[in-house]
Amino acid sequence: MAVVAAIALQVVLPTRVIAGLGPRWLLPALEGVLLVALIVVNPGRISREESALRKLSMVLIAVITVANVVALGELVRALLEHSTAGGRALVFASVPIWLTNVIVFGLWYWELDRGGVAARLRSDHRAPDFLFPQMSTPGCSPDWVPDFLDYLYTSFTNATAFSPTDTMPLTPWAKLLMMLQSLASLLTVALVVSRAVNILR
Repeated sequence: MAVVAAIALQVVLPTRVIAGLGPRWLLPALEGVLLVALIVVNPGRISREESALRKLSMVLIAVITVANVVALGELVRALLEHSTAGGRALVFASVPIWLTNVIVFGLWYWELDRGGVAARLRSDHRAPDFLFPQMSTPGCSPDWVPDFLDYLYTSFTNATAFSPTDTMPLTPWAKLLMMLQSLASLLTVALVVSRAVNILR
């Protein structure tokens, strides 16, 4: 559902923002094909972890990430080049880009933490990459395992506060990803939205 939401958000972006991504249908179609392939290979709940399946998941997330970064770059360029025209459309374009940023980093955290979705369900999973509140409160939830909503919440709070809130990154890759997400969110909110608001005045 998160991937479908990200695809839908890409579809509603203005043409000038997705001009660098090729035809409007190309990336949503590619992402849709990858998503269907994942569902066909492993329908229902994720119950197994195979290298090919995990690589396919990561390719899908990477495609959405690259598309969103390119769209953000095009949006910034459009703001800088079109100082008076289309301000309202640019404000509206920044919202799907920011929301996609939240979704895609939630997917990255979900896919990479403790070696992957299926790996962290095993008792012998590697050390956690994120410290959730349930893990730091003794006796609170002894058998608790984070699900996608926990990672989406972490992504949302990181994107709104530009820093970790209640969930702390523990490993270098987790810190780097959260830093990149904060940078993208800060760029979207501070530069894009404020610039577009100035255009509307």
